[in-house]
Amino acid sequence: MKNRADKILSLLTAETRIEVSALAEKLGVSAVTIRKDLDALEGRGIVKREHGFAVLSSPNDINGRIAYHYEAKTRIAQKACEWVQNGDTLMMESGSCCALMADLLTAQKKDLTVITNSAFIADYIRRKSHFQIILLGGIYQQDAQVMVGPMVKQCAENFWVKRFFIGVDGYSDATGFSNQDQMRAQAVRDMAKQAEEVVVLTESEKFAQRGTVPLNLEGQIKRVITDARMPASIAESLSEKSVEVIFA
Repeated sequence: MKNRADKILSLLTAETRIEVSALAEKLGVSAVTIRKDLDALEGRGIVKREHGFAVLSSPNDINGRIAYHYEAKTRIAQKACEWVQNGDTLMMESGSCCALMADLLTAQKKDLTVITNSAFIADYIRRKSHFQIILLGGIYQQDAQVMVGPMVKQCAENFWVKRFFIGVDGYSDATGFSNQDQMRAQAVRDMAKQAEEVVVLTESEKFAQRGTVPLNLEGQIKRVITDARMPASIAESLSEKSVEVIFA
């Protein structure tokens, strides 16, 4: 089911809406099997069923983003945990890899302070740890469960951290790392100003995509943690820009 679920989410991410019978044919399984898979995903709020079609609930829904490439993202998140020590204060935005990292930290580290604009992350780990969680204020985006707007900047300016962990929606040599949402991109920029270094957590697939909003974090991003499928040419280009590339 895990591999099939990943393929289902991949197809829905690309096409948004697919006929259930066509989905079963694409994956080489019976209609009964695909309906069971869709029932499970629908129960988690990731997909919806509409008159014989499967529809992605929302491209911004954090539950769906976590489920997509879950195993690769978990490895990336696990590697990122190595840069956190007991007692650290760190900043984290609303990426799916960041959410998985926060969850893993609850089992591995003690006495952390996690500063985030993600209401999802704050809720995701609240019963699993004794961390201090500081949720930055702002305008609440319901699908992404994230705070945005000028209040994020005002709140973030009260803190200074060594590392800020972020997710991204795309990359190109011309524009650097990018996001799909202007307000979330601005929140990342505002939070990045309060960190000594920015660490990007993303699966290699994002290096074949480009978001609509450049993050403009040149010189601030010091490290990228991704999987081994990253194109060698991009890894070399990032290294030339003094960005350390780490494979999980």
